[in-house]
Amino acid sequence: MISIIIPALNEEDSIGATLEYLKGCIADAKVEIIVADGGSKDKTSEIASKYGVSVLTGTDSSRAFLMNLGAKEAKGDVLFFLHADSYPPETFVADIKQALKDEYVVGGAFDHRFSEDVFLIKVVCFFNRIRFRITKNYYGDQGIFVRKDIFERLGGYKNMRILEDLDFSERLKKVGKTVLIRKRMLTSGRRFIKNGVIRTSMFMIWVRLLYVLGFDTERFAKTYRTFNTPTLPSPLEGEG
Repeated sequence: MISIIIPALNEEDSIGATLEYLKGCIADAKVEIIVADGGSKDKTSEIASKYGVSVLTGTDSSRAFLMNLGAKEAKGDVLFFLHADSYPPETFVADIKQALKDEYVVGGAFDHRFSEDVFLIKVVCFFNRIRFRITKNYYGDQGIFVRKDIFERLGGYKNMRILEDLDFSERLKKVGKTVLIRKRMLTSGRRFIKNGVIRTSMFMIWVRLLYVLGFDTERFAKTYRTFNTPTLPSPLEGEG
């Protein structure tokens, strides 16, 4: 059984379409969907509830906390973490199961592209695809999947408010084989559009560089959440 875990914060404009799409893909497959809401000020939880999925309410709005919350309640032996504005390939259930037929594979992610037909965003996507093919470090907008027992052995996502996916991906590689499914996850590039493609890209490169060099990147979490929020202010505002 696959448990799809969607961390969400003020996603009323996205969550309905995502859940409708997922419902159309899973058909009769053994799949559960869990939406972990970080205290949305809009109708995210209300909309998600209409689709008959499990809706959890977290006391923390960070993705790491919400994904761990969803994983704790998940009944599946495979966890699939998905952003509220991301669309995996229609065959994602079969693709994940096929990848995990290899007993040495502990998890992985999908290839990726942004949905917007904007030249600079296509450039960002191009270089991202080169990066994760070389490093095998996968990010949340690629849809990271992992065997639940491995997730628990690793202690889940660390209590980080930024780059928790990079940290988890690096730890995942150390316990077994990870795979990149060569089918593309379609994700919104809304934060690039909202804040400027070059500006947003430079910020992300800078934060990742600091992380690689061993510097504390948590102080940039508030800025990142602002970049990642399409309209409403983040609950992280005011935190250090």
